[in-house]
Amino acid sequence: MSGRDGVATPAVAAIIAAVRGHRTPIVLIDGPSGAGKSTLADAVVEAWPGVAPTLVRLDDVYPGWSGLDLAGEQLARTLVPPLLRGGVGQWRRWDWTADRAGTLEVSRPGHALVIEGCGAITAGRAASRAVRVWVEASDRVRKRRALDRDEGRFDPYWEMWERQWRRHVRRTQPALQDAIRVRAVDV
Repeated sequence: MSGRDGVATPAVAAIIAAVRGHRTPIVLIDGPSGAGKSTLADAVVEAWPGVAPTLVRLDDVYPGWSGLDLAGEQLARTLVPPLLRGGVGQWRRWDWTADRAGTLEVSRPGHALVIEGCGAITAGRAASRAVRVWVEASDRVRKRRALDRDEGRFDPYWEMWERQWRRHVRRTQPALQDAIRVRAVDV
């Protein structure tokens, strides 16, 4: 059974069930570029019971095309730990047009949080009770989706991003962590 945009509703149901009973749930949706993380995050937010969670997309945080690790580290310091202590979390948006740091965003305590993007599990490493989700698809499908989605803007950076992603995965091994696993159908 699939939901909108082909997102498997059993995955959304599993995530919603996993956060049930958590006072301030945190969901980390990670995996390689083009695997379907954003679509899954949108479906989770749409299906969320009650007040929708704050959704932080790492695409809005990466400080440029070589910033995968920096974005995760930033959120691991400034967003997740303050929220876990009952404080205000924050993160800095990246202004892709100006190629510089953008506005400062805040997340108030007591609200559920979904972090989505390459490196999300690293960003939320301080949240031991976070629901970790690993999304994957074949390399062929991922590349096609990522390049189609960004209308040519990602094309010159695909190989660089893939090398950066693979180094990140070798170092942090996010797929080995206890996670709900979602495999996108190769279509």
